[in-house]
Amino acid sequence: MPPAGTFTAADISVGRRIKLMVVLWLAGVAMRVTILAMPPVIPQVHEELHLSETQVGLLIGLPLALFAIAAVPGSLLIARIGTMLAVIIGMVIAALAGAARAAAVDVWTLYAAAIATGFGVAIMQPAMPTLVRAWLPRHIALGTIAYTSGMLIGSMFATVLTIPLVLPLVGGSWRLDLVLWAIPAILIPPVFYLLSPKNDGRSTADLAIGGRWWPDWRNPLVWLLGLTFGSNNSAYFSTNAFLGDFLASQGKPQLLGAAIGWLNGAQIVTPIILLFFAERMHRQAWPFLIFGPILLASFLGLMFVPSTFWIIVNAALVGFTTAITLIATLNLPPLLSSPADLPRTAAGMFTISYTTAIVVPTISGALWDATGTPWTVFVPLCVCAVVLTVLGTVVSRYKPATEQGIIRR
Repeated sequence: MPPAGTFTAADISVGRRIKLMVVLWLAGVAMRVTILAMPPVIPQVHEELHLSETQVGLLIGLPLALFAIAAVPGSLLIARIGTMLAVIIGMVIAALAGAARAAAVDVWTLYAAAIATGFGVAIMQPAMPTLVRAWLPRHIALGTIAYTSGMLIGSMFATVLTIPLVLPLVGGSWRLDLVLWAIPAILIPPVFYLLSPKNDGRSTADLAIGGRWWPDWRNPLVWLLGLTFGSNNSAYFSTNAFLGDFLASQGKPQLLGAAIGWLNGAQIVTPIILLFFAERMHRQAWPFLIFGPILLASFLGLMFVPSTFWIIVNAALVGFTTAITLIATLNLPPLLSSPADLPRTAAGMFTISYTTAIVVPTISGALWDATGTPWTVFVPLCVCAVVLTVLGTVVSRYKPATEQGIIRR
């Protein structure tokens, strides 16, 4: 008889599997909706709080920095209180802090709320692969697709609906807009708790952790996963950051709305497509071997093919390919780590990946400033596409800890 909190393939009916996927999807939405509610209202925040461009950049970068800094404390929290409770606490912190940004009186109080929002999300991130492993041990790809699609939907709703729908609804107030986006975020935790599997105590995955929370930085798997995911994040976030200025430098500022829309909107179809290939993603290299080179070609197209049509196509391909490789990468930790090591492996991966996602855009911007040539901003992103292809292929073929017979301490 399986321990409480875990399920064998025979235990999970189709209905129960769908229910668990819905719960994971809700958690994914909660991980992104408050974070991505800020970028569309930055012009209003900029004007009212008199921010400099550097302060605006820091406002965007702070949550990413917290994703890196707080990943390991998140692993510690999981080890101390359990995975599901850690996720719920992270949801509540992110929702309340996201709403608290609306009460900011100056840049420092806004920063404080942004830091707290990022901290809440950072707690959740290393917990999600553990929940997938515990709830859907024979369907890890489906569980990963479920929560990552929630992340993509949460990102899309906040970025796409704010300007045309939400801001007019609240009279153009950026403060009310942030509060409104916090409402679904604070409603998710009780629904998540009610729909989550119940057991007599902490799940087997939690008990297996045994207090181990500090990442094993000597483990090559942590670095392979971290640099693979970091290359993915860097490509996506940097493109969002620099596309507007790049188009302006090409005399095409009017394309920004369409290009950004396709960049982010193209990600939404990827979970639907991957649902049909979920069972074929089990430690397979094909997502990296196919879509890594397409990502590289997309950046080269943005750099050297200035036509309006191809700018839109290449922007959409950047979004599409980074979404596929995002899901493929996040699918790997539950497959390659032992249950006891999974939270700390995920924490190490997120620490490395989001640190990379801060460093790479900085290098890209410095390269543009140093050369005065706009297309050079994409050179580090081309390197990221190559690294994503190579390391993604290597780590997808990595032997799982259970096959290695290694217990890491």
